Amino acid sequence: MNTEPLLQVENLHKSFGDLEVLKGVDVKITKGEHIVIIGPSGSGKSTLLRCLNYLEVPTAGSIYFKGQRVDPSKGKHVLSEHRTHMGMVFQRFNLFPHRTALENVMEGPRFVKKQAKALTHTQAKSILKRVGLTDKENSYPIELSGGQQQRVAIARALAMAPDLMLFDEPTSSLDPELVDEVLHVMKEIADEGMTMMVVTHEIAFAKRVADHVIFMDEGRIVEQGHPDKLFSAPEHPRTREFLKRVLHESF
Repeated sequence: MNTEPLLQVENLHKSFGDLEVLKGVDVKITKGEHIVIIGPSGSGKSTLLRCLNYLEVPTAGSIYFKGQRVDPSKGKHVLSEHRTHMGMVFQRFNLFPHRTALENVMEGPRFVKKQAKALTHTQAKSILKRVGLTDKENSYPIELSGGQQQRVAIARALAMAPDLMLFDEPTSSLDPELVDEVLHVMKEIADEGMTMMVVTHEIAFAKRVADHVIFMDEGRIVEQGHPDKLFSAPEHPRTREFLKRVLHESF
C-alpha cells in the first residue's frame, strides 16, 4: 500500500456559533485504506466527513488532497473540483424522486463531468449491475425499498469514479432486515480496493473491513488503531465504556 496520504487533515476545527463540534482533529488516509469512525451521537463524526468535502467549511485547520492544500479562498471552482474526487453516501438517500434509478446514476457524469450520454448510460447500467440492481434500473425511488435506494445512492457516488468514498452512517435509516444488503455492497467495494472512510455503528462491519478504526467523542479523536487491538483491548477508559455499551462486553 502507498504510504503517501491521499487525504490529510491537520488541526481541523468546526464551530456552529458558540458550539464547537470539532476540536483539533488530525486524520490521514492512504490510497486503498479503509478507515471506520465510531463514537456516540454528537461526537463530531458526521461533521468531520462533511468538512472533508467542504459541505461544511471548517472554522480552522487544513485539508490536503494528493499533497495539495485545498484553499477555498481561490473560489468555488476549487471546491467543486475537490468534491468530484470524493463520493459521499448519506444517512438519507437524497435521490431525485422524479428520476429512475438509472437516471439518478447518470446525473453526475452527464451534468458535472459533461460525459456523452451514450457512454454515461452504459457506465450507469454497469454500476447498477455491480450493486445488484440490474432489474431496478427503470424504477423510481418511491418504488424501491430503503436498502435498494441506498444501493442506488452508492452507485450514483461510484459513477463519478471517485478517489475516496465517504459513508455517513449509510445504514442508520434502514430497517434492520435491509442493513446487510447495503453492508454487503460496501464490503465488495472495499475488497475491490476503493479507499473508504466510513462513519457507522455497525461494529461487526468495522471488524471485517477496517484497516484502521477511529473512536471519537466530544469533537476529538480519543483513540485509534487496528480493529483487532481497539476492539479487543481498548486503552482509553472512554473507549472501553463506549464499547462495553455497544458490544455488551467487559474489558
